[in-house]
Amino acid sequence: MKKWNGQRVKALLKKILEFLLNPRLLLCFGIAWFITNGWSYVFAILGTYFGITWMTVTGISWLTILWFPFSPEKIVTLFITICLLRWLFPGDQKTLAVIRREQAALLSALRRAKQNRRRKRVARWLAKELPRRRMLKKLS
Repeated sequence: MKKWNGQRVKALLKKILEFLLNPRLLLCFGIAWFITNGWSYVFAILGTYFGITWMTVTGISWLTILWFPFSPEKIVTLFITICLLRWLFPGDQKTLAVIRREQAALLSALRRAKQNRRRKRVARWLAKELPRRRMLKKLS
């Protein structure tokens, strides 16, 4: 296993910042954020300023839902960001390659976890079943 030294940490941070501060990604994230959240802030502010009750109530209600810990808004925002990035900037292969690499790593981790669960389930079943079969073999 590689040691984490100062140069390796700096290189990792530089790579992460280059990815996150990419202007195309920031634009797509801004649009996705406005689709999922931004409109509710606008509704709450403009509804309060102009005295439009339905607009204020709608904006504040959605903001209340967004601040719950189990709100899937962040996942939806990232999904919309990736879709917009693929749709608006199909030629941005550098950013899309990073996303594909991370997606492949996530899928392989999920497959490994599934295989480990299956192995544990089989091991538990064998631990229960083998003594029973040995007992039956002795009795017959």
